[in-house]
Amino acid sequence: MNIEDIREYCLGKKGVSESFPFDQTTLVFKVMGKMFCLVNLDHEPGLLLKNSPEKIMDMRERYSFVLPGYHMNKTHWNLVMMDQPVSEDLLKQWVDESYNLVVEGLPHKIKDELKKDQS
Repeated sequence: MNIEDIREYCLGKKGVSESFPFDQTTLVFKVMGKMFCLVNLDHEPGLLLKNSPEKIMDMRERYSFVLPGYHMNKTHWNLVMMDQPVSEDLLKQWVDESYNLVVEGLPHKIKDELKKDQS
């Protein structure tokens, strides 16, 4: 998957918006205002994804192209280096897991809004 494919995939999810809140080279995807995916558009291509601490460590141990999240809480964020061969299915699974984890942590009122959008 290239950056444009990732962008389209993320924006295809309910309640997702994109912005550049930090600088002109870090594209951030949010679900209902909460970050779940960040993409570096400038330097080495990388994807920052959120996950549970247990899953984070498993990903780092199993895949050499998964590193602690740069400038993020390394307990909850991984950096997936896109210059390595990553299967599209695996990458989509990780994006889905990040999205779902953030949705699970949303307040009930906001989750209800998101569910209404899905109807």
